[in-house]
Amino acid sequence: MSLGGTAQHWHFAIRRNRREFFQSEARFPLNAPIDQRKASRPENKVPGFVFCQGQSGHASGRRRVATHAWRSVAHQAPASRWRRMAMPDQPTSAVDSTFFSYCIAGGPRIEIRRDGHTFVVRQGGDPLLRISVRPEPTTAALTADIVDGPKPPALRAILAGLEAITAAHPDAHAVRLVGPRWSPYVADLIDQGIAIADQQPGLVVLPDLLWQSRTLWLPDAPSVPYPLVYTLTAGKRHPRRRPKPEGEVYARFIPWLKQTISFRAATVERDLPLVHRWMNDPRVAAFWKEDGDLEKHRRYLGDLLADPHMLPLIASFDDVPFGYFEIYWAKENRLAPFYDADDYDRGWHVVIGEDAYRGRDWITAWLPSLMHYLFLDDCRTQRIVGEPQSDHHQQIRNLEKAGFAKIKNFDFPHKRALLVMLLRERFFGDRLWVPSLETPTARPVDRVEPLANGQIPVATAASPVL
Repeated sequence: MSLGGTAQHWHFAIRRNRREFFQSEARFPLNAPIDQRKASRPENKVPGFVFCQGQSGHASGRRRVATHAWRSVAHQAPASRWRRMAMPDQPTSAVDSTFFSYCIAGGPRIEIRRDGHTFVVRQGGDPLLRISVRPEPTTAALTADIVDGPKPPALRAILAGLEAITAAHPDAHAVRLVGPRWSPYVADLIDQGIAIADQQPGLVVLPDLLWQSRTLWLPDAPSVPYPLVYTLTAGKRHPRRRPKPEGEVYARFIPWLKQTISFRAATVERDLPLVHRWMNDPRVAAFWKEDGDLEKHRRYLGDLLADPHMLPLIASFDDVPFGYFEIYWAKENRLAPFYDADDYDRGWHVVIGEDAYRGRDWITAWLPSLMHYLFLDDCRTQRIVGEPQSDHHQQIRNLEKAGFAKIKNFDFPHKRALLVMLLRERFFGDRLWVPSLETPTARPVDRVEPLANGQIPVATAASPVL
């Protein structure tokens, strides 16, 4: 795995724009008292994070914060040290509580606005339904009821509302659907694996099930896995891969940036100038060593497009391209001989080509979103792997915070590498698609506009180069 010229600048300290979102969506009161005695212990002091014991008998009556979304699976503390708190009874005032779902280009983009405990789902300015949400008093769960709507909404409106609710309440381990208006959707929600039946009245939506639903973030691609038929490539036995996608493959609204991130399949005709410019950036060339003339990059991109195990992608925020991603099937990759690769393991390489999008404000959006896409693309993918340079300590620390476990060191022909791995169960179980937060100040990130020549400005005050 390579991060181009930005790896040495990786940080996951949570910035003010993300704090603004979580404060507005009432994740928990940011001025809530914390057990300072526990948090100040040397073993609990980690820069940029607050670790709290979370034991039920300590600091009675206090709410405690455990900002642990990026903790390492390789050095994970006992579960009792990482308990998440239930939602507070009242939300704080929202700066901007608008959320968008179904953001794939040309799709039925749906707007969700929060008004206190009510989520109003709209499309084209017309309200589709209103969902009232209340925290359950004794558990870290929510209760949701459809309070009104002009007519029974489509299932996609229901799913959009549930996405917004779980995004606004990342600490809620479940959303209980109560009331008679959910009845028409029971069969579909259970059949799609989004909700489960419970002993108490109503269905229960589990966020780690909902966020594995392809329909919210992927285009109308086949949801049935591609049939398993084995083939050989250069002496390596592996499953035959589905034909490569075209156009946009993933889109997701990032509420703490108030922008939509999207990935689309790269093409030589459209993307050669971008790839050529990015590969010749000195910061990128120092790591990738793929600088050269236009014809070299035409061949480079053409070879990747012809290789069934590779998929080059262009990543954009609000349709402004900022990065080039290469994702691969590990079984056919040069990495496969160095570990026991499963048939559907995926790996990735990244170039962040635009200076304005380098830094912590953006990485907590594109990295979880890329992992999310890789897990959604094929439900049989249980592991995502990477191979950073073994002595790149800062990059490795940040990969651990992102959920990757260190497996072993090994020798590539061109570098000594560290095998790292992210499990599907870890990603969805710990909800690593959303970052944690740190302190109460907040500031939105500005949209970066292209210049007249089509390039991106070097930096803005809201998107620093680190």
